[in-house]
Amino acid sequence: MALFSLFSKEKKEELNKGLEKSKENFLSKLARTVVGKSKVDDEVLDRLEEALVTSDVGVETTLNIIQRIEGRVAKDKYIGSEQLNSILREEIAALLMEKDHPDLGDFELPPHDTPYVILVVGVNGVGKTTTIGKLAYQFKKKGYSVMLGAADTFRAAAVDQLEIWAKRADVPIVVQAMGADPAAVAYDTVASAIAKKADVVLIDTAGRLHNKINLMNELTKIKNVVAKLIPDAPHEVMLVLDGSTGQNAMEQARQFTAATKVNSLAITKLDGTAKGGVVIGISDQFKIPVKYIGVGEKIDQLQVFDRKEFVDSLLPNN
Repeated sequence: MALFSLFSKEKKEELNKGLEKSKENFLSKLARTVVGKSKVDDEVLDRLEEALVTSDVGVETTLNIIQRIEGRVAKDKYIGSEQLNSILREEIAALLMEKDHPDLGDFELPPHDTPYVILVVGVNGVGKTTTIGKLAYQFKKKGYSVMLGAADTFRAAAVDQLEIWAKRADVPIVVQAMGADPAAVAYDTVASAIAKKADVVLIDTAGRLHNKINLMNELTKIKNVVAKLIPDAPHEVMLVLDGSTGQNAMEQARQFTAATKVNSLAITKLDGTAKGGVVIGISDQFKIPVKYIGVGEKIDQLQVFDRKEFVDSLLPNN
């Protein structure tokens, strides 16, 4: 069953509320692009380009969208300005990457004989540890047994925070002394998960970008030791980005994807920001599926990303 049909009314309302500021920002700018215009012409496209860039969609993705719309205008000869919203919806939805497993339901994992290992990366302050806690809660709610690993051993606050989330989600956590080798923590976490037949492992990592070589070496070491226990692990390297930082999130994505093989994204803090357009740019530029989005601070306010519902919320068709 496709995920789109599983989107509940309650989740839709939560998404709409979470994207409210981004939607107001986006729609007000879109309205200004067509004021006094009966058709989509060069002036409208110039205004649209400015609106998209200033909505944190990003320059490259904006140009991509504009080129797509120009192609449709050239093909159809006449496109009324009232059609621009629908066309924009279609082109943005086409740009957003599908998830690796589009037929899975909410917070369902692909079939696997061993624990499914997710290595979670991202800079400090983006909501990485919070996202791990929310994921643990959702996976457990789905019926999976979950194990957490506190491999960010350089910050006591990171370990303390993850322990708090482990208690909230009521899942076990592997913790070692401050300054312990992060790879050793990851190894012990996966070994424990195998022994206890856990379904999914979430490993927190240090969020440092000031020395990309050290970061890359550390993550490579973690991946190598985990692979000794489960050859195809980690199954996901998930990058967590703070959507409220706009183009800073884009730059973080650029640096992390250069440092390690990221294959899924979680974008947090979309509630309370007008910069939700960054989801579009990140998904388009890095060709990595956005898997989860955070639309609130509560433990259950993490959603599986649905590109159709996201576009519907950002650009309602009315």
